[in-house]
Amino acid sequence: MSTLQHERITALAQELRLTALPDLYGPIAQSAAKRKDASFADFLEEVLKAERETRRARAREMLTRTAGFPAMKTIEAFDFAFATGAPRQQILELSSLGFVERSENVVLLGPSGTGKTHLAIAFGLIAAQKGWKVRFTSAADLGGCPKRSVSWFL
Repeated sequence: MSTLQHERITALAQELRLTALPDLYGPIAQSAAKRKDASFADFLEEVLKAERETRRARAREMLTRTAGFPAMKTIEAFDFAFATGAPRQQILELSSLGFVERSENVVLLGPSGTGKTHLAIAFGLIAAQKGWKVRFTSAADLGGCPKRSVSWFL
């Protein structure tokens, strides 16, 4: 493909706000050209799917950045051996976020250092990866609350 054609495609992509397309179409076109059974429609579908996934990934990154997490914590990194009072099966069930879909509340209670904030952040990260808007805060940050170790996400 000529440089001039690439510039025209890039300009069209920018005009249509297909920001990932200029970087995506080349490798996808080369892959499609190697396959004898690939049609132009197959190529177009692959490019559009790649653009969509790039947008979704960017949105997930933005949701994670704007959530206000004090650190990045995951369920996989949660130390169930240390937090012996945390019921593993119940925590893993909560990580499906079914309680959010059912509009139910979850309160994480326990002494300092038992992993409440870790779990709240982990649940929030999962929600952000699903494309849900999340805002992390602690009870102390809300004001008027005693300095207790309570965390949640919205």
